Amino acid sequence: MTATTLLIVAIIGSVVWLWAKNESHLYRQQKRREAQSLVVALANAWTNELTDQNWSQIRLGLTLLMERNSDFIYMLVSDVRASNQIVAASPIDFQEQYVPDIVPPGITEGANRTLYNTTVVETFILRDLEFPKGKIRARRGERVIEVSTAIRNSAGEKIGTFRIGISLIAVNDAVSNAIRKALIVGACGLGVGLAGAYVLAHQLSNPIRRLHVSAFKIAAGDLQHRAEVDLADEIGDLAIAFNEMSAALQDSFSRLQKTIESFERFVPEKFLSVIASDGIENIQVGVASTRVITILFADIRGYTSMSEHLTPLEVFSFLNDYLASMGLAISETGGFIDKYIGDAIMALFDDEATDGALHAARAMRFMLQVFNEERSHQGLPTIDIGIGIHRGEVVMGTVGFSSRIESTVVGDAVNVASRVEGLTRKYSCSTLVTEPVVAALRHPEAFNLRLVDQSVKVRGKDEPVAIYELPVFNEFEL
Repeated sequence: MTATTLLIVAIIGSVVWLWAKNESHLYRQQKRREAQSLVVALANAWTNELTDQNWSQIRLGLTLLMERNSDFIYMLVSDVRASNQIVAASPIDFQEQYVPDIVPPGITEGANRTLYNTTVVETFILRDLEFPKGKIRARRGERVIEVSTAIRNSAGEKIGTFRIGISLIAVNDAVSNAIRKALIVGACGLGVGLAGAYVLAHQLSNPIRRLHVSAFKIAAGDLQHRAEVDLADEIGDLAIAFNEMSAALQDSFSRLQKTIESFERFVPEKFLSVIASDGIENIQVGVASTRVITILFADIRGYTSMSEHLTPLEVFSFLNDYLASMGLAISETGGFIDKYIGDAIMALFDDEATDGALHAARAMRFMLQVFNEERSHQGLPTIDIGIGIHRGEVVMGTVGFSSRIESTVVGDAVNVASRVEGLTRKYSCSTLVTEPVVAALRHPEAFNLRLVDQSVKVRGKDEPVAIYELPVFNEFEL
């Protein structure tokens, strides 16, 4: 019953809309024809006046026409010999202008290009117009029809352009009045059908609407919602099946959410935004993006000899405790760990400034101090680490094949960062940073950096680079 009623409404609405559109077209066409006839007649009548530059006579005629017809919004006459300057206008505000601010400039340009045929365009008013002075003739944004034609002398040469703007308010009012009458007739005929349809369909539609609301709540993420429809018919069976579906969706979504959370532990969230912009289910091999980032390498000194005196389980426990401390320091300073290479850590900082990477190095030294104190209390040997930081262009993406994909960062900058970390042993420094890192600092004065070598050639790189030491003891660590 509801569908039938809606069909009746659609049919009546379509008929009214098509009829109103046709009426509007007819009214507009009639207005255009009247305006075209008037414009052509006036252009012919004022040819001599414009030729003789008897502009006062034209201005008087425009004023009289505006006073006698309230549909006229503006009337303009421009002279080609005066570079299309407006020599007569009503309202008079636009006299002696070239491009009046009454309609968009494109309309004026089109009117001035008119050579033979009369031009008719529909446009809008750019500002309020007064005629006579102090009385609003048209308001900003009001739709108008502008009709323009060329004024020619006896030799057939164009000497000017006559433009008239006609309000569409009367047309719109006539169309609106006709639509109102048609709607009243249609509403009266439809009223009886609507009342009967509502009464008959009420009992059937209520449970359907409740199921409809329940579906929207579940679609919005409320998977715990259940439909409350207590009927012993087909709709009741549908509600039971709907609730069973909701429970199954909740269980599946819970498992999926846990899977996503587990996946994000293996691939950093910032990496996912690059390699899985369309969702992790659409990850493909070869997805890549070029970035300028800061790379931090950290490595335990003497790890190999130390691990030889530990059981595999003790090495495993030691690494987890150490990596947890370092990972916390990196994440809290805005970085994320790309990968673990044995005891080494490769972390990335995707900020425009490199301050976060140096803060991370400081935090790692502080966390190492806490880590060593705990090991000392347990009678275990302490450790030391070297940190190298470099900044450069890399490619972030995925490598592998269909059954084994891995996210990675490749580029010369990664190799340089690793080599700089290796130089910490040579220069007996805990943390070394390169010149590109120093150049990108937002607050270099906060780190008290010391130049270690003005031009050091890193293995595997032809161009030398300056390296700086980040002091071990500073206010942050103390």
